[in-house]
Amino acid sequence: MKRAMLACLFSAVALGAQADTLTVAVAANVQYAFDELQAEFRKDTGHELKPVYNSSGKFAAQIMNGAPFDAFLSADMEYPERLHKEGYATAAPQVYAYGALVLWTMNDLDLGNWQRALSAPAVRRIALANPKTAPYGRETLRALAHLGLEQALAPKLVYGESIAQTNQYIHSKAAEAGFTAKSVVLSPEMKGQGKWIELPRDSYQPIAQGAVILRHGQQSSPKAARQFLDFIYSAKARAIFERYGYLLP
Repeated sequence: MKRAMLACLFSAVALGAQADTLTVAVAANVQYAFDELQAEFRKDTGHELKPVYNSSGKFAAQIMNGAPFDAFLSADMEYPERLHKEGYATAAPQVYAYGALVLWTMNDLDLGNWQRALSAPAVRRIALANPKTAPYGRETLRALAHLGLEQALAPKLVYGESIAQTNQYIHSKAAEAGFTAKSVVLSPEMKGQGKWIELPRDSYQPIAQGAVILRHGQQSSPKAARQFLDFIYSAKARAIFERYGYLLP
């Protein structure tokens, strides 16, 4: 019994001695799911994850300007592919999940006829993420154009720097409605708050989200960074993504 206890103690000490902390650039749509990913990764490896949340485009610019991130979970494939081509990532990105767009409101809007509801005078502001830096904002505009709503709704659109700021606009009712990631409205923190409806999948391009190990991570914590990337594609992580409304590759 004592030997078993000592073995467990030595194992825990060894794991702690080898534990690293990875700083991960995380696209804002993954914020709520990342809490669970972080906890499970710690259980599996002993390593800690320090997430930073922002839009994918802003992260790409920061990384190219020397920001010391170890890994990058993007909201698209374009930004991590660019980082790989320019030597900032160790390998080409792979899709870890496909995101979905929803319309979310804290107001009593008729989402059964949401296109008419958004066009009504009662809706003065409609929030979405900045399409120049946030893939979810870019695909929102694509969906509005596909549905013939882009010009009619253009005067009402207000842009958040990321999905996180867009969510603040919606949740605080600074905007009467807004477009966000399905993962947000399914999160434990937001589930049951307001009303939402998923946008037709054929109205926008599939939001393929890619992950990469960055040059800094390869240089400072190569083993932990590799473990993290492997974990993101594991059955355990895939189950978490699925619970948050993502489609799996």
